[in-house]
Amino acid sequence: MSDDLQAKFSKRFGGASRLYRAPGRVNLIGEHTDYNEGFVMPVAIGLSCWVAIGPRDDRKLFIYSEDLDESAEFNLATPDLYPSHNWSDYPLGVATILQQEGYLLGGANLYIRSEVPLGAGLSSSAALEVSVGYALLRRSGYDIKPLQLALLCQRAENEFVGARCGIMDQFAACHGETGKALLLDCRSLEYHPLALPGSAALLICDSKVRHKLASSEYNSRRTECEEALRLLAQTMPHVRALRDLNPRELENHRSRLTPTLYQRARHVVTENERVTLASTALEQGDISRLGALMRASHRSLRDDYQVSCTELEAMVEITDRQPGVYGSRLTGGGFGGCTISLVDLEHSAEFRQRVAEAYHSATGLWTDIYLCQASQGVGREPGIQTEASADQ
Repeated sequence: MSDDLQAKFSKRFGGASRLYRAPGRVNLIGEHTDYNEGFVMPVAIGLSCWVAIGPRDDRKLFIYSEDLDESAEFNLATPDLYPSHNWSDYPLGVATILQQEGYLLGGANLYIRSEVPLGAGLSSSAALEVSVGYALLRRSGYDIKPLQLALLCQRAENEFVGARCGIMDQFAACHGETGKALLLDCRSLEYHPLALPGSAALLICDSKVRHKLASSEYNSRRTECEEALRLLAQTMPHVRALRDLNPRELENHRSRLTPTLYQRARHVVTENERVTLASTALEQGDISRLGALMRASHRSLRDDYQVSCTELEAMVEITDRQPGVYGSRLTGGGFGGCTISLVDLEHSAEFRQRVAEAYHSATGLWTDIYLCQASQGVGREPGIQTEASADQ
């Protein structure tokens, strides 16, 4: 990877480069709770966005995406930079927010390659933001704490790109740990690494469905949660976010909500409970309990939050009936993308073959299935370009 990327960088831009990476993520449980200040349990995966970066003498950014075979050019000295409503908004948004926060960025050439499938719900955008942000800062001589980088990249996606994501994706890309999931409190941003069971595998199945309305529907769900919060807080001032509700309070005040708003709030309240129970199950090595919680999470996402689709339902039904499967659920924002299954390690190879064939038979689509390896968060790839001038 490093030799190939740096050779391609040199061919396109000339000169030396340094290589940085940030992983995508899969969410084990805790969906649509992060922007409600709740609890999530992401895993940084062994699929990353890679950035080869080299310095320029001016203050321009020249960015090439190998995956899209497209280029973009920006002048960092321009007072106002605006979104173009395409892929380049993610790196440009990060650069813009970093400069607003006082980081004086030097010009750079960037060659980007991502292993994270686009639109699959595995946080390809966060992997891009974090890897580019880290590369730009290191090229300009700055160190930054992982949490600060995550927050700035989230701001870029919220304020520049216009996607109202929570903190989970960027946090996982910055804080991921090998072999561990992260139990994250999205209010305090405190987190606790949880060892994944060695006897079970996490298998990600891509439905290959990408719905154009996914982004707008995601924003709509967030707006619905905010409206539910507004109505409930009128009589319960202690409720600052939906994470502050318990099931009894929600039931006692459901008359204040429309049926749809009640369903959205019920998902968030019960999902937060499931994450807490899942962390206990992991700590106790109770894989069966964890699998049952994943199944309950999927039902809630399907029925109360209404973010599933025909293809995801087919995938969950197929994966859940395979030998050795503890539980399956959709992962990510929904409306397409991927499922995550907890599978006995001895059955993982059989699982991949059987699911691929059954899903194709049911939908006419071929899935990609990834064996998830929990990985480290953002960093420089070790053992590569050591020329000091590359970072200066």
